[in-house]
Amino acid sequence: MSRSGRLAALAAALLLAVPATDIIFANPSSLVDSPGNLLTFHARFSGPEIARILQHGPWPVAAQRDPSNRVSGLPEAIAFGKVLFFEKRLSGNGGSSCATCHLPELDFTDGKARGEGFVLLDRNTPGLLDVRLNRWFGWDGAADSLWAQSLRPIVDRREMAASTTHVGALVRSDPELVAGYRKAFGVPPSGDDEVTLNVGKALAAFQETLESGRTPFDDFRDAVERGDSQAAMRYPAAAQRGLKIFVGKGNCSTCHFGPNFTNGEFGDIGIPYFVAPGQVDPGRYGGIQKLLESRANLLGKYSDDPARSSAAGTRHVRLEHRNWGEFRVPSLRNVAKTAPYMHNGHLATLRDVVRHYSNLNEDRLHADGEKILRPLKLSAAEEDDLVAFLESLTPSHPGSY
Repeated sequence: MSRSGRLAALAAALLLAVPATDIIFANPSSLVDSPGNLLTFHARFSGPEIARILQHGPWPVAAQRDPSNRVSGLPEAIAFGKVLFFEKRLSGNGGSSCATCHLPELDFTDGKARGEGFVLLDRNTPGLLDVRLNRWFGWDGAADSLWAQSLRPIVDRREMAASTTHVGALVRSDPELVAGYRKAFGVPPSGDDEVTLNVGKALAAFQETLESGRTPFDDFRDAVERGDSQAAMRYPAAAQRGLKIFVGKGNCSTCHFGPNFTNGEFGDIGIPYFVAPGQVDPGRYGGIQKLLESRANLLGKYSDDPARSSAAGTRHVRLEHRNWGEFRVPSLRNVAKTAPYMHNGHLATLRDVVRHYSNLNEDRLHADGEKILRPLKLSAAEEDDLVAFLESLTPSHPGSY
């Protein structure tokens, strides 16, 4: 059993032996050496709830290089990728760059309900903070690597509308881009396809550095782990009560778990997926189709991982009817700054999101498979508390990128 598991078990055992009050609960860290030591909270947490709180950290998660991208983590590639991220000439008409839709001042979102470039698939622009932790990319998971996802908007006619010929010619013709390319890849830019592929890998290397900062929740979580009652009590009472709903009766941590608050997979949560009369966004179903057809998936020749160790998910993914209307479970980090919400920007505020789950219409969910979601039926005060917790997942100070 892991250390956190032993601590949670000891906490649960102590809770049975100590009369409970509204604010006194066992400190799982100090139990090892001093079973009588108690940690003061603003809310009542059970032993299992404490264990769920602890598994949402520590933060940040240590950086790891992407084995499918040979320039992942290399400073020269990161610098080149940053230049490319803001380079409007990469687009077909020279009018847009990656930063056009992923604005640094808006935490790499665009603040709009739906991205203006989309014509056929009317979707919200996902944020890029902590994107390196994703397993699948895009709302539908049509890409299984960050570099493949970075290529897609460049050549998509609905977005940057360029071509490999255009990208290759641009990089070869600009002395500064040539120099950046040489530093990143050790060779001069040559063929169009190769140059475009490497542009995607450099862009991915830069995006891997976009990390959200520590939050009030992280400080609370770490205080609980080390048994620091004074520090734990600095976390607002409303946020603590909302956290209890999140890890308790709300069952939110079933899908939003771990340090990044997501399982990285897909689900149907009852959000409409009809784009227009007679027009449906297939969600994960369409994403799987595109993934398996893509020459740039992790099973293909463009991956730099000879063992294909990073392709396990792609190797086993299968197209199933239940994937219709499923969309990727997003991270909740920085969530207070990424409105509007859901794959189509359907919900404008965090309170709207909480009310969606509180008043969930189960008839909108898939009939097949196991149904996890149930209406939470929260009171107005509980909605306030859950919003307060979600807001505490945003860094106290903006990052620098």
